[in-house]
Amino acid sequence: MHFTINGNPYFLLVLITNVGGAGDVQQVSIMGSQTNQWVSLQQNWGQNWQYQGRVLYGQALSFMTTTSDGQTIVSNYVASSDWQFGQTFEGAQFASW
Repeated sequence: MHFTINGNPYFLLVLITNVGGAGDVQQVSIMGSQTNQWVSLQQNWGQNWQYQGRVLYGQALSFMTTTSDGQTIVSNYVASSDWQFGQTFEGAQFASW
């Protein structure tokens, strides 16, 4: 699974691609290495998910993704604390059927 991070320090837009399994993402949460708390992202359009809240720039980022078949997978610290907007990171992968 790939996570492409766009936006600015106050607005993150995360594009999720290359999802195995059901392939239909239903829910995404993000956690920064300094916040240590999962927060839900809101679906913007397609597989773009947005976050407006506490600034996560400068923190390592983890993602928790749930697909339509109920599978949840956690990708811990996918993006290191020096990530930049426009970069794509590879996370854990759902099993393909």
